[in-house]
Amino acid sequence: MRKNITKLLAGIACLCAFGVATPSFADAPAKTEAATTAAVATAAVTPVPDAAPAAAAPAPAAAAPAAAPVANKGDTSFMMISTLLVILMTIPGLALFYGGLVRSKNMLSVLMQVFMVFALIIVLWCIYGYSIAFTEKTAFFGGFDRLFLNGIWDPAKGTFAAAATFSKGVVIPEFIFVAFQGTFAAITCALIVGAFAERAKFAAVLAFVVLWFTFAYLPAAHMVWFWTGPDLITNAATSASEALKAGWIWQTGALDFAGGTVVHINAAVAGLVGAIMIGKRVGYGRESMAPHSLTMTMIGASLLWVGWFGFNAGSSLEAGDVAALAFINTLLATAAATLSWVFGEWISKGKPSMLGGASGAVAGLVAITPAAGFVGPMGGLVIGLLAGIVCLWGVNGLKRLIGADDSLDVFGVHGVGGILGALLTGVFAAPQLGGQGIFDYVTNKMSADPYSIGHQVWVQAQAVGTTIIWSALVSVIAYKLVDIVIGLRVPEEEEREGLDITSHGEQAYHG
Repeated sequence: MRKNITKLLAGIACLCAFGVATPSFADAPAKTEAATTAAVATAAVTPVPDAAPAAAAPAPAAAAPAAAPVANKGDTSFMMISTLLVILMTIPGLALFYGGLVRSKNMLSVLMQVFMVFALIIVLWCIYGYSIAFTEKTAFFGGFDRLFLNGIWDPAKGTFAAAATFSKGVVIPEFIFVAFQGTFAAITCALIVGAFAERAKFAAVLAFVVLWFTFAYLPAAHMVWFWTGPDLITNAATSASEALKAGWIWQTGALDFAGGTVVHINAAVAGLVGAIMIGKRVGYGRESMAPHSLTMTMIGASLLWVGWFGFNAGSSLEAGDVAALAFINTLLATAAATLSWVFGEWISKGKPSMLGGASGAVAGLVAITPAAGFVGPMGGLVIGLLAGIVCLWGVNGLKRLIGADDSLDVFGVHGVGGILGALLTGVFAAPQLGGQGIFDYVTNKMSADPYSIGHQVWVQAQAVGTTIIWSALVSVIAYKLVDIVIGLRVPEEEEREGLDITSHGEQAYHG
């Protein structure tokens, strides 16, 4: 009976999130929507007609409207592959990485949490998440023009909507943009579960994720990534007017190529708050809680590294030069972080470990994420080298200072690495250090204005601070609500026996 009540309450929590707003289906197409810095393109931009001819002159035929941009099959294929790679890095990549780090009695519980969170968020994303994150409404929260993905396919005209990229006149099918961004939302929510692994109720995890996704992830994605796209920017006036329609953090000029704030810092703060509010594992600090399979962890880390090329390079939204830059930065920074973590551990502890190698790789991937398409390869190298050392301190020194049982070091790697990467993006994006600088869509080339490293780092710090505060606030409220309705933690006897058996009635290993 108790289990049935728990399931019922979890279902009610999910339904409450589904009903965040009543859909408003207008006949008019949705307003512009942006992706990792892109927007849904209108069918065509009609040019302003020339001045009327003299009365004596015969009236010329009306000018034909400009042809709507057509998606390039190469860009579309590239985005499909990138989306598949992000799915790979979540299931099975993140699941195996986390699964190998817990004790064998909790292996399946972690796999199940990651798998189910991924599925749940993809459904919510298509129902209301995409619309709230990537349609125009306010600087903090989008609207409902794309609720249930309404308006992307027009059955009357037999046409599909397109999403703009970073280049004027270049588009991709909006459906692939929806899918790509949906995988970002899903892996962000899945990252959180590592912080309180081995002790949280399954129903509580799902209920919390629904609330946090709705009120923390979606506003963050909108604030950081939403803009109306480059095609409407033709002069200084349109540049200013279109900027006012963008997300609040976007308007400040913060740079986040693939999710340092939206994904890593956002998830890490939620995980740390959860670790503190749920409490430490039974026996923490007194009993051995060593990873049960570093083989699984190494496989998971390798899949994460491979999948991350879709995560970072795909965030360019085009198969072009910027995608290639993000690709080489992802390769180089991750390798550098792996080396610096392992050698740092070797010097401080006397032996290099496989766990250190895997952790260093993930630290490098996290730190280069916000910078991937903005910094030069040598900037990426420095970011990676620093990430390995700083995140090694994050999972050792900082973790002891905080005193929380962050089971799988979500904050030490994703939080510390994300903050470091976001701040260093402001440094190494500077053209004088080999970076890309700031692009000016009025002139359609890199801005001629001097790049100020100090100013950009300050802007980056504001984005970091906003993300930390908002994620922490939403997380505290969401955890408290779930604790009141369902309860966050399993009973002590169930925790000791292991969540695989007590929560799911299964075992990862037999005999």
